[in-house]
Amino acid sequence: QFVNSGAKAVSIKEGIIKASREVVTRLLAKSKPIETQGDIENVATISSGQKEIGHIIASAMEKVTKKGVISVDESKGFETELEVVQGLKYDKGYISPHFVTNKENMSVDFEQAAVLVTDHKISNLQEIRSLLEEVVKNSTPLLIIAASFENDAIGALVFNKISGVFNVVATEAPGFGDNQRELLQDIAALTQATFISKDLNMKLQNANSQYLGKISKVVIKKDDTVLIGTEKNKNLEERIQEIEAKIQKALNENASEYELKNLKSRLAKLSGGIAIIKVGAATETELKEKKLRIEDALNATQAAITEGIVVGGGKALVEVYKELKDNLIDSNVDIQKGLNIVLESLLIPTYQIAENAGFDGDSVVKEQLKQKDNYGFDAKEGQYVDLIKEGIV
Repeated sequence: QFVNSGAKAVSIKEGIIKASREVVTRLLAKSKPIETQGDIENVATISSGQKEIGHIIASAMEKVTKKGVISVDESKGFETELEVVQGLKYDKGYISPHFVTNKENMSVDFEQAAVLVTDHKISNLQEIRSLLEEVVKNSTPLLIIAASFENDAIGALVFNKISGVFNVVATEAPGFGDNQRELLQDIAALTQATFISKDLNMKLQNANSQYLGKISKVVIKKDDTVLIGTEKNKNLEERIQEIEAKIQKALNENASEYELKNLKSRLAKLSGGIAIIKVGAATETELKEKKLRIEDALNATQAAITEGIVVGGGKALVEVYKELKDNLIDSNVDIQKGLNIVLESLLIPTYQIAENAGFDGDSVVKEQLKQKDNYGFDAKEGQYVDLIKEGIV
C-alpha cells in the first residue's frame, strides 16, 4: 500500500529490519531463565495444549537433564509412556542425503543395526569387502562410523544402497585428534563394537562380523546422529567407570578446564541415557496428530530452556511497544513507515487472542496498555491476572 502510494520499498524494508532487530533485543532482555521443573511443565503444557503432554515432557527432561536427548516414537498401545534407555548423540550426520530412508524427516531410520567403528579413512569398499559380504548375507542394516571417506567409497556405498544390495549409512566420526579416538571408544562401548584403531595397527581388511557392534535404533539427520540402545552392558559400565576415574585424576592434577569439560560431557552422554516418549493412540490419525503435537511442544520447550521465557498472552510484545513507540524515530519518512509497520504489529497478537476468545480486541488492547508488571489479559478466564503466576508464558 505504501509502495503504491510512492514510498520507496528499500527504505520501508530498512525500517522493518531496524525495528525487528530492536524488538528481538528487547524481548531477549526481558526473557527469564527456566529454573524449575514446574516452569518446564508449564511451557510444555502451553505449547501442546494438554497437561498430560506437558507432564511427560517435563518428566523426560528431569530424567535425562535439560540438555539430554529425547526421542519421540510411536507406541503399539493406546497409552503414551516414557522410557529411558542407554544411548548417545553426536554432532555428525550422514555423508550423503542419498542414504535417507525417511523422506518426511530427511533422516535415516534403522532398527537393530550393525555398527562399524573405526578411526581409519575408508578409501574404497575393497577395504571392508569381507565385512560387507557378511552384512549382505544377514540382511542387517549397517552404520559405518569412520574418520573420513574418500569420494570413491561414498559413491560405491550410495550406489549399493540405491541398488538395494545392502542397507547402509555412513557418518564421519565426531571430534578431532585424541578426543575423536576417545569418543569413538565411547561409541564402541555403547554398541559393543570392537574399535578398529590405527594406533593398534588394526586393519580394516581383517575385520569381520565379530568386530561389529549392534544398536536397537539409530536416527541420523543432516547434522547429528542419535544411537538408542536398550540396557547397560558390561563394556559400557566399564567405560563409564574409566571416565569417572579420569575425571578424578584430572581434578587431582589440576588439569585444564577444557579437559575436564570434555570428560564430564562424555560421562553425561554415556550415563544419562536417552528418554523415549512412546506415543499411544486409538487410531492412526490420532497417533500422527498427537506425535506431531508432542514433537512441536518438545521443540518449543527446548528453545525456551535455551533462550528463556517471556510473559505470554501478547503482554511481552505490548510492553516492547510501550518502550519503543516514542523512541523508534527516523528522519526519513519512508524508513519511519517501516518502523511503524513493526510497531503496530506488536499489538496484533493481543487483539487476536481477545477476538478469538469472544472479547472486543480493541478494548482489551487499550486496557493491556495500562497494565503494569506481569499483569495482563487471561483470555480463558476473561480477567486481568499475574500472567507469570498463572503460567501464561
